[in-house]
Amino acid sequence: MKKIKYIVAAMFGILVINSCDTADLELTNPNTLSPDTFFKTAAQVESSVNAAYANLQTRGLYARNFSFAMDLIGQDAAGNPQLEGNKKPFQDFSFNAGNDIIQYYWESCYLGISRANFVLDNEAKINALPGAVLSQEQKNKFLGEAHFLRAYYYFLLVKRFGDLPIYKTGTIIGAARSPKAEAYDLIRADFEFASQNLLSKSAEVVGRATKEAAYAYLGKVLLYQKKYDEALVAFNGVTGFSLEDKGNFYNNFMDETEHGKESIFEIEFNENNGTGNKWDDAGNSGGTGFAESTLRGQEYGNLSWYNVYPPDNLLNSFEAGDLRFGDTFYVPGSKYLNGTRTMTAQNFSTSAGIRNAGWKKYQNYYKREDEATQSSINFKVMRYSDVLLMKAECENQRAGGSQTTAIAYIKEVRDRAGLTTTIAPTKEAVFTAIVHERKVEFAGEQSRFDDIIRWGNASTELAGTGFQAGKSELWPIPNRETSSNPNIKSSDNNPGY
Repeated sequence: MKKIKYIVAAMFGILVINSCDTADLELTNPNTLSPDTFFKTAAQVESSVNAAYANLQTRGLYARNFSFAMDLIGQDAAGNPQLEGNKKPFQDFSFNAGNDIIQYYWESCYLGISRANFVLDNEAKINALPGAVLSQEQKNKFLGEAHFLRAYYYFLLVKRFGDLPIYKTGTIIGAARSPKAEAYDLIRADFEFASQNLLSKSAEVVGRATKEAAYAYLGKVLLYQKKYDEALVAFNGVTGFSLEDKGNFYNNFMDETEHGKESIFEIEFNENNGTGNKWDDAGNSGGTGFAESTLRGQEYGNLSWYNVYPPDNLLNSFEAGDLRFGDTFYVPGSKYLNGTRTMTAQNFSTSAGIRNAGWKKYQNYYKREDEATQSSINFKVMRYSDVLLMKAECENQRAGGSQTTAIAYIKEVRDRAGLTTTIAPTKEAVFTAIVHERKVEFAGEQSRFDDIIRWGNASTELAGTGFQAGKSELWPIPNRETSSNPNIKSSDNNPGY
């Protein structure tokens, strides 16, 4: 079932970043193809949509930097001494507008938006194709994917930067920042369109956005805006899914069990499709060529580079008997390499001493003796357990909601973890349970920081880390944007930067 290739086909053309000016991220075509001559076949339409997926695989996002940045600021990960200098500031919130990880995150998202917009700019040409070339259902679903991806990239941006330049066409030319409420309006409209036009998971090729993924993200966006009743309506559109069975939690994080019954949306990787040059500049945000591997295994692996490790606060958050612990972390005594090897304390040794654990999620040690510099394991960025816990949150927070119903959703997740559930049916007790469950269920999945920011308890949860209320909730607009965009000056940056 592996996998569609999220690449920019040679016939399609590529997006190019001018190294001196990233304000103009234009869709260019070195083969002299234009929209007038390009959108003639089903393959060409599909190629244009595939290109919009490709930026998810850049080092600026899921191939490398996204995991570091989000796990470090959420305190799901702590840095070992060898952690690189551009990543260390995310531990203590000392990053600034010159940090290249922030720059590549910004550029990767906007290049992805530009590619999605290129498809949407040509909606009339796509719809004008004869039915013998492309059915209306297929036209709608490709347009739905473009809307989904544009919304996904904007959602990544608005959470990190707040007010944003908003572009609805393929050419991105130095717009001023618009209020984040306008970004959320566009995100909502895009996910709504996608939910009505995408195919269901049962009918779609694995790796592509589906109707259920659109409903899940629509619900998540509405939850972030505290529109709990509307979010529940969206979440109820996510049907046909169930959790992996008790004892099979690790199926969510292996290569061979991708797109399982719990999986709603994944970022695709497949080293067999081509790994490209993992260290060239285009790999930071360009999304060009065959760049279908992630460095997560090598970077996090305690037998490999071991740049980060799970801190004791996270380890101690797991209850005794929680089956998720052994599927989330390696500790001394853990088996690996198909059960033929055993981890020892020395396998967690660093120049700063021996750590108590290493990451197991998204690691290849279950089948490899060592990590390579490429991994094919997909990132499951939306799982059914996330929907269940978000539904619990909505039910608990909405006026007239049922704590009993919320507890039932939480219990479903805890049952899979082998835990009993005893929660008082009060709003406070249920919220406390949700906070706990999300911390342990999604450990190392880049969820924690977003959760505590929207809950408003970051100052407490991140006390002593360098987090500053009123500043650290957002990242700064990168210097390359403020220096090249005449409508966003450095003095317009987020507070404190």
